[in-house]
Amino acid sequence: MPDPTKYLFVALPSSITPSGHRDDAISSIQRAVRSDNGQVLPFQVPDFKVGTLDQLIQHSEELGKIEGLCKGVVSKVGDTLKNVLDGDEEQIVRHKNVNDKPLEQYLRTFSWNKVKYRADKPIAELMDLLQKEANSIDNDVRSKYNQYNSIRTQSQNLSRKQTGNLSTKSLVSIVSPDMLVSDSEHLETHLVAVPNSSVKEFTRSYETVSPMVVPRSAYWIQKDDEFSLYAVTVFKKHGQEFVHKCRERKWIPRDFKFKEGGREEEQKELKKTEAEEKRIWGETLRLGRTGWSEAVMCLVHVIVLRCFVESVLRYGLPLDFVAALIKSDIKKAQKAKQGLDTEYGYLAGNAFGRDKKGRISKDQGMSQNDMMGGAAGGDAAEYCAYVYYEVELD
Repeated sequence: MPDPTKYLFVALPSSITPSGHRDDAISSIQRAVRSDNGQVLPFQVPDFKVGTLDQLIQHSEELGKIEGLCKGVVSKVGDTLKNVLDGDEEQIVRHKNVNDKPLEQYLRTFSWNKVKYRADKPIAELMDLLQKEANSIDNDVRSKYNQYNSIRTQSQNLSRKQTGNLSTKSLVSIVSPDMLVSDSEHLETHLVAVPNSSVKEFTRSYETVSPMVVPRSAYWIQKDDEFSLYAVTVFKKHGQEFVHKCRERKWIPRDFKFKEGGREEEQKELKKTEAEEKRIWGETLRLGRTGWSEAVMCLVHVIVLRCFVESVLRYGLPLDFVAALIKSDIKKAQKAKQGLDTEYGYLAGNAFGRDKKGRISKDQGMSQNDMMGGAAGGDAAEYCAYVYYEVELD
């Protein structure tokens, strides 16, 4: 199998090329990455309301949390699809579309959803909308999946009653009324599923496991590969003690009361539950497919906001930066990042140290927390010379 795809989102000042032209900047990024490490594509980041520096720093911190929330929702919804589709990778891929497009096509043709998130609104308001949407997707999918699990468990339990062994399956088609003592004031019949390996012990000792077991009352009813079913007559006042002693010996008492028409009723209930399970399965699949699409869109919009906020914090005003999407994979993404660091490490000033050969030595530089109060792009544990985010969505 090919390595999972990893998408890198970067934003750099247009001044990385003498011309300052967007196309030249994209070409420069591709050269830094190298074509064998990743494909570089232009990525549109709209102009939003900038606000104050304090607001931008606060937005930066909050957007990091919202991105984590969105990634978590994408992952959980993806797990739901995997479980509903029983791990069928081909089916999972088929259902993981974004806005009715394959993921890569959606990212290649991405444009900000101006209807849902008007770019002229304050960034704080857009963040609130995105956070609420992510939580809503999470709640809706989880609720429906829990409903599906519940009906599936119910269906499995009913199915086991029809197909399991004599210790679990329904006895309505096995035990007839004439096998039971039903009209006695003092006696009652207990059904016991005995492991086949214990049948000799059972027949030898059942009369003495508790007081007042009717001698020679054990009546063999049926046998399967694992258990033999017996009916035993006991005086009512010692019935519970008999049941308890059976359990101690790993003989399994079966709770049973004959009911006229019970078999037909069970079959009817099983068919009804299976039909309900199929219906809820379809609803869960549809909601999971839609939820994954919406969660990915939500995540990408959050990353776009992060790119904008961090670019303003890093590169200042007037706005003059270029954003790019790099398609790579887990193994090659690190090499692509190293190429970007080598080419654009100078943007960090003294944040990156260099060894005697001029290679970047990050451990000599400043931590991100020392720079801009942690507001710059990249991982919280490592300062990056430019705005940089990475996402795995396969």
